Amino acid sequence: MSTGRIPDHEQRILADIEAALRRGNRRLDRRLRTLRVRRGPDLARLAAYEPRVTVVAVWLCVAVALMVTGICTGEPPVIWAFAVVWPVALFGVFRLLCRCSGP
Repeated sequence: MSTGRIPDHEQRILADIEAALRRGNRRLDRRLRTLRVRRGPDLARLAAYEPRVTVVAVWLCVAVALMVTGICTGEPPVIWAFAVVWPVALFGVFRLLCRCSGP
């Protein structure tokens, strides 16, 4: 049995079958997209991210609440949670600023 590449005509048939299945079933389409092999993070998608003001405001409120709680209690899980939330909130703020100041 050959482990080589699928011939072009079989590849086209397979692509047609997948396209027909995607049109008929959204859940299957989502699963097929998530099963694709990715080599790394999709930086183009990350660069195109446009956060909403309310989402960024919520992230900032959560970050500030975690910071105050971490300072008052000194609990490591709270400090680690702040360490995770704070960069996400800052990234959202910077994306908002870029969107507002851009052309």
